[in-house]
Amino acid sequence: MAVSSPELKAFLLATPFFGGLSDASLDLLIPMLVERRFDTGATVVAEDEAGRSMFIVHSGELEVTKRGDAGRLIRMARLEPGDFFGEMTLIEMQNRSATVVAESPTVLYELTARKLYSYYKADIHAYVMVMQNINRELCRRLRRADNRIAELQMLCESR
Repeated sequence: MAVSSPELKAFLLATPFFGGLSDASLDLLIPMLVERRFDTGATVVAEDEAGRSMFIVHSGELEVTKRGDAGRLIRMARLEPGDFFGEMTLIEMQNRSATVVAESPTVLYELTARKLYSYYKADIHAYVMVMQNINRELCRRLRRADNRIAELQMLCESR
């Protein structure tokens, strides 16, 4: 279902994904979003499946996991309102890197690669801002991963 409301606009403006966008640019993007609802326990995306969209968390909580050795699930992150995921498939055109499961009733807004391309054609300045915001978040995640790797390496060396 396509969406549009002043409350949604205010929510989106408060998220890092849409930081720096003008009202007009946001008004152009909002109709491109599709609302998706998931019940507790529902799998939103599965590791290794094809993906051509990303999601912004409006409400609910989600868990991100990856399969480890012997199929063991490794918890990677917890997502809350304002977070986004799935952006990697839009940038690198690869399958999903992790599984995301709703831990509570969840409302997401989906943006497909096709709609993002339409946005690029309609407002290139806003598109660049969105991509820059995605890249900033990816850099933050990479720094956190670097820190975790360094901590694990220190633990291994101290044993």
